[in-house]
Amino acid sequence: MSLKSDLPSARPGSPLHWSGDVYDDLGIALLVAALILVGLLFGDYGITHDEAVQNEYGRMILAYYTSFFQDRSALEYLDLFHYGGFFDLLAAILNQFSPLGIFETRHLLGGVLGVVGLAGVWRLGRLLGGERAGVLALVLLALTPPFWGHMFNNPKDTPFASAMLWALYYLCRFVHESPTPSRSTRIGLGIALGIAMGIRAGALLMLFYLGLGMGLRLLGLYIRLKSLSLLWRESLVMLRSILMPLALAYAVMAVLWPWSYQGFFNPLRALLGFSSLGVNVQTLFAGQLVSADHLPASYIPGYLAVTLPEIVLAGLAIAAVMFFFWLKDRRHGVPFPPGSMNLFLTALAALFPLFMFVLMRPTAYNGLRHFLFVVPPLVVLAAFALDRVWESLWRFHHWAGRGFTIVLMGLMVALAWQMAMLHPHQYIYFNSLVGGVAGAEDKWEIDYWSNSLREAALTLGDFVDNEQAELGGENKIWKVAVCGHALSAYYYFSPQLVYTKKLDEADFMIMYTVEDCHKKFEGRTIAKIQRFGVPLVLVRDRRYLSIHGEGR
Repeated sequence: MSLKSDLPSARPGSPLHWSGDVYDDLGIALLVAALILVGLLFGDYGITHDEAVQNEYGRMILAYYTSFFQDRSALEYLDLFHYGGFFDLLAAILNQFSPLGIFETRHLLGGVLGVVGLAGVWRLGRLLGGERAGVLALVLLALTPPFWGHMFNNPKDTPFASAMLWALYYLCRFVHESPTPSRSTRIGLGIALGIAMGIRAGALLMLFYLGLGMGLRLLGLYIRLKSLSLLWRESLVMLRSILMPLALAYAVMAVLWPWSYQGFFNPLRALLGFSSLGVNVQTLFAGQLVSADHLPASYIPGYLAVTLPEIVLAGLAIAAVMFFFWLKDRRHGVPFPPGSMNLFLTALAALFPLFMFVLMRPTAYNGLRHFLFVVPPLVVLAAFALDRVWESLWRFHHWAGRGFTIVLMGLMVALAWQMAMLHPHQYIYFNSLVGGVAGAEDKWEIDYWSNSLREAALTLGDFVDNEQAELGGENKIWKVAVCGHALSAYYYFSPQLVYTKKLDEADFMIMYTVEDCHKKFEGRTIAKIQRFGVPLVLVRDRRYLSIHGEGR
């Protein structure tokens, strides 16, 4: 599946003439840079809706083990026992020693695990398309706002995406190396798959991918050799090879998810239960309010179309064209030659969940987050296609290659600028198909995680500090009401601010714009947290309502 041709080679100095070591060194340098950015930026992200209960769930799992299985609260806590506790257990352990706050520690851990996902996309891209394609995949995923924006404070979806990515990488290696994959491949597959299942039961999809990949490998063998006896021997060797990774995956999952082994089929029960979970949540989709448990078939594909960067969408379009010509060229050959198996498995991991969503319409909450795990393999496919076009243009003429390089760099710089302008709310990004964030206002879910409430709380703290400095006298305690997830705001209150649930005694009010909170309560607007002109949170002073009678 390549666009290579017999055209002359590119001139010396082009990216085609850089050695693989150069790209590998570049990949390592980019990962180090990403880690540094995580260390610098993790404190800017707010607390999301799920973090408090997820943190408690992690503490319960830790108590389950430290009490030698006597404290069984983790086996019945809310509906979270249906999820694995990889991230939450790890965060609970780290919080026993971390000098940071509870949520700050979680955000740093989330950022680090996001970089682990970036490393995975680099390795998978390298496996599919070579060193240059791997680096391009790494850069594209780092510049994909939905992924970066969820890294720091999404306790399930980003860790799950990273784990699924590594499981896919080792799955591709396992199938490619079959019937006798290396020990490192088998161990890597077992650990990665176990961690993924130790976050969400949806990782069971990997078993389907693995079985299909092995079946197609055997089919290709039979088509080439037409020997049933050889096919049988290869099948037995493959089956023996898979036993250790599956046993290791189950053991890792069991440690991370105590409820999973209370009944052998509990992971499957969890998977089936989530597909039909009834929730009374309304979510915006293309200007319409839809129920989370009765979503249109276009919901997840639609969100992918408007939240993936244009450069990724262009790469996917090119990949689709390449696939068409690949089928045309090989319609009389081996259906799935070894060189294409990794691409097939990656495409399967990216597209099969979307097909299942369209077919079954399972419950999905706000935006794309429950299907964030399909984004990395989509990015890998896009990077592979862009890399092949890039190579073909360099081979055609050096000016064509340079022009394409300039376009790529320009798009990446523009995307990086947009992410910087959105910081720390990168996950609210929308592409130009809907007019960016401004065009998505009142039509698509924007700050549904309440990430911006932190910024609003800090802004209000600065306001009262400045007011106190101007007026002098003793510091006064002001009461603040919150329309939104209260903890996301009051965790960041300065000493002069206290949270109140009683609206009639609130001096100030913090209101996010989700569900039109800002339209329901009056007050004098003293601060507005916004990005690209779209308000995310309003801060209102209610002390002057009785004096001035000011409305909203």
